[in-house]
Amino acid sequence: MTRPNKDASHLKVLREHLVQEKVLPSYAKLGALLGLRGKAGAYKVIQRLVSAGYLEHTSGGRLAPTDSFFALPMLDDTLHAGLVESTSWSGGVAAQALDRLLVEQPASTVLVPVRGDSMIEAGVLDGDTAVVERTENAEAGDFVAALVDGQYTVKELRFEHRRPVLVPHNKQYETIRPQQELQILGVVRGIVRRYEQGRRSARKRGENL
Repeated sequence: MTRPNKDASHLKVLREHLVQEKVLPSYAKLGALLGLRGKAGAYKVIQRLVSAGYLEHTSGGRLAPTDSFFALPMLDDTLHAGLVESTSWSGGVAAQALDRLLVEQPASTVLVPVRGDSMIEAGVLDGDTAVVERTENAEAGDFVAALVDGQYTVKELRFEHRRPVLVPHNKQYETIRPQQELQILGVVRGIVRRYEQGRRSARKRGENL
């Protein structure tokens, strides 16, 4: 009977090691790190991870992470919560690098911190990070990062009588009609939000936030 491999677990160990040590271990140390008895087992694991596209060999013979090394599993809608170790990398789980999911043009993309609550009705909250593709070719309905009359802001771009205006998504704020200057810095392609552990713990205890 063939023993199922534990490549998912091994990849997790290598990820954690790279984050902590800033370098992947040598072949000599791989066996001990992965809990394998000999170099042969470690070599087979590495070859599978290379074939799967998570690792590559450098010209100096050392291992290096690929762009997919930190890719996260994306589940299709037929799966229940939880991941089960499998002998394959398929079965409804596709590796997806988070940066590739949000960024189409890396060379022209910047991250912009969101401050304030003027876009909360569109789901853009204070403390979020906007993924902005730098371009001047924005269209009506796009969320844009803009410099308007000396102030930076993130709003929805619309037009009134062919003149651009910036529309908030919070009824407490008025539409911004530029008086002197409007420079579109880029179009918002995505929003990144991180939840703090304390907020999750408080919700479990039933506390108000």
